[in-house]
Amino acid sequence: MLSLPFLRAHARLLGFGVLMTYCSSAGQTFFISLFSGEIRGAFQLSDGEFGSLYSLGTLASAAVLLGAGRLIDRMPLQVFAAGVLVLLAAVCLLMGLAGNAVLLVCALFGLRFFGQGLASHSAIVAMGRYFEATRGRAVSIATLGHTLGEATLPAIAVAALALAGWREVWSGTAVVLIAVVPLVFLLLKGQRARDEAFRRERAARSGDDSGSVDRTLGGALRDHGLWLRLPALLASPFIGTGLIFHQVHLCETKGWPLSLMAGSFTVYAACSLAALLLAGPLVDRFGARRLVPLALIPLVFGCLALAGSANPLVATLFMGLLGITTGIGAVLMGALWPELYGTTHLGAIRAFATSAMVFGTGLSPAVMGFFIDRGVAMESIALASALYCVLASGLAFLAVQAGRPRAAER
Repeated sequence: MLSLPFLRAHARLLGFGVLMTYCSSAGQTFFISLFSGEIRGAFQLSDGEFGSLYSLGTLASAAVLLGAGRLIDRMPLQVFAAGVLVLLAAVCLLMGLAGNAVLLVCALFGLRFFGQGLASHSAIVAMGRYFEATRGRAVSIATLGHTLGEATLPAIAVAALALAGWREVWSGTAVVLIAVVPLVFLLLKGQRARDEAFRRERAARSGDDSGSVDRTLGGALRDHGLWLRLPALLASPFIGTGLIFHQVHLCETKGWPLSLMAGSFTVYAACSLAALLLAGPLVDRFGARRLVPLALIPLVFGCLALAGSANPLVATLFMGLLGITTGIGAVLMGALWPELYGTTHLGAIRAFATSAMVFGTGLSPAVMGFFIDRGVAMESIALASALYCVLASGLAFLAVQAGRPRAAER
């Protein structure tokens, strides 16, 4: 489990990971959706129109992330991370000042790109690169920032909206992000020596003729195991984002008060936290590749419950099971790529995976909104989601059976 000596020995780097994932909340769906009513009212947008603009900004961010994410392989970590937070603060300010739909899309693009994308990317790449035997535990701790954000920021945002307008809240968020930038340099004090050690190790591996060579992004993309695992890794972000984005419609069709779903986020955060803390040691013991086929089991049962009942308890049950899958998936997304392909090109490889994830989260509100607008019941959407999870888990199991990728193939 997570020992105190481990936490003390790596407190600064782990704290950096938590800080960056917490700050990424400004670009996460759960935070942006808290302002959806005010944004739709200010710009006179329907649910479907706002969902389409949100998807447009997110899909654009996924395309740019594919190239920008590899910069972390070339830049000092603290410079990369501090730059991300400054630019995230800038787009939060843009969101508060946006006066038309074009600026709104630009703000949504920036929030998704710098928040959900690069802020999380910098934290998880650092954990995957600088930890090896304890990589799973390091990723699980860093990812706690996501859970802390989900547990605390909805209440903070609601309280702030009661005191100020939504534009002022976004401007305030920008100020807070700027204020925490010095913490990046404080937490990464001495990081230069760690970077030098990593570069020496990378040079030694590149000169090793034993055949143990880290893969490039091109080599990873030629591995069929990546494509077999990807549908399972993308299932939870796609399904969770889509259903949470349309939570108002879900509550209306189920006859639930919106406060029921809002309250269920506490259960979601608690279950996600428990899953994070459990998944880290399990990854270190069994390996991430073996756990991918099992990660979606809680979400399957959650979607089946959502499809089969309108009992108010189902809302809490679904959010709890979604939280478990999300927590496990976050650790797997951080630990799987260095386990399979090494750390030399980790930024580029994880940027591809993150881009695919962002693409999926951007597409899901529009896809589900398309079917909702055409009268497809939320129960049918939930049932289809459960079926997808089962099929994706089967593909990931085939990847395990195929064995680890051949190291000599690049």
